Amino acid sequence: MPVKSLSLRSNQFPSFSATEIGTNQTWAPLKSSNSLNFCSKSRFLCMSTQNSSRVGPNDAVIIVDHGSRRKESNLMLNEFVEMFRHKTGYQIVELAHMELAEPSIGDAFQSCVQQGARRVIISPFFLSPGRHWSQDIPSLSAAAAKQHPGVSYIVTAPLGLHELLVDVVNDRITYCLKHVAGDADECSVCAGTGKCILHQ
Repeated sequence: MPVKSLSLRSNQFPSFSATEIGTNQTWAPLKSSNSLNFCSKSRFLCMSTQNSSRVGPNDAVIIVDHGSRRKESNLMLNEFVEMFRHKTGYQIVELAHMELAEPSIGDAFQSCVQQGARRVIISPFFLSPGRHWSQDIPSLSAAAAKQHPGVSYIVTAPLGLHELLVDVVNDRITYCLKHVAGDADECSVCAGTGKCILHQ
């Protein structure tokens, strides 16, 4: 799904550091009339029969990425989900891979229901709102939900354009420059790959 050029002002975003997500109780998703309304693009997305605006004890979160044949790539999602669960304190959090690896969205959905979830929040771990977000993940989620009548679900927006991503990208840049300058070890992403080098 192509995204047209955007003009976003910095004051549209709340000013929180990346470390504050899940720990700062005042943080809330952006609600700007000028921000991208990803959820309006498909009737399959951002639809739920429950109206609560917060994650509650009967809710579950599934964080889904593309999936890879490379084991190391899939394990990275495991680590992120553990970080997410720890920081948010949400009771039911599962991971899923859209394809190429297990657990699938269907597997994760079933696990959530078995743990008592009545609403499942499926969060795509994708940067842009492309075909996987607009078609594939909603289709797989709908198929999973059919096996569990009475359980509602929502496919949320992808990461998209968010001010906190600026902090993440800048942190990666800064750390890699420290590494090539000999002031830091390789980060956990680059460790053992020999990729973080300065080419002359």
